[in-house]
Amino acid sequence: MHKKNIKPRERRHTRIRKKIFGTQDKPRLNVYKSLKNLFVQLVDDEKKSTLLFISTLDKEFKEKAKYGGNVKAAALLGEIVARKAKEKNINKVVFDRGGYLYHGRVKTLAESLRKGGLEF
Repeated sequence: MHKKNIKPRERRHTRIRKKIFGTQDKPRLNVYKSLKNLFVQLVDDEKKSTLLFISTLDKEFKEKAKYGGNVKAAALLGEIVARKAKEKNINKVVFDRGGYLYHGRVKTLAESLRKGGLEF
């Protein structure tokens, strides 16, 4: 694909992914956001496997909040991800913001994860 056809977010994401790599001890926390939802997964790049996947579409999230595309939803999702990661004995992660700017929902998610006890 020609460079001009690639969106700026995708270019930032490929640049970030050159440097970021997740392991079993320190998985990569990948963030994807759509207009209405947020998706977070913990990935072990060595084994090419997903250790944990949670989104704003999950039943546990829907019980506490109706809409998944705002800052409040990001904060709540961060708390849920941090708790589930602790249950799987994951304390340290590598934060992969997916090429998104560290602002708004992504920033709130990261702060909520740190508050929940994850280190990155």
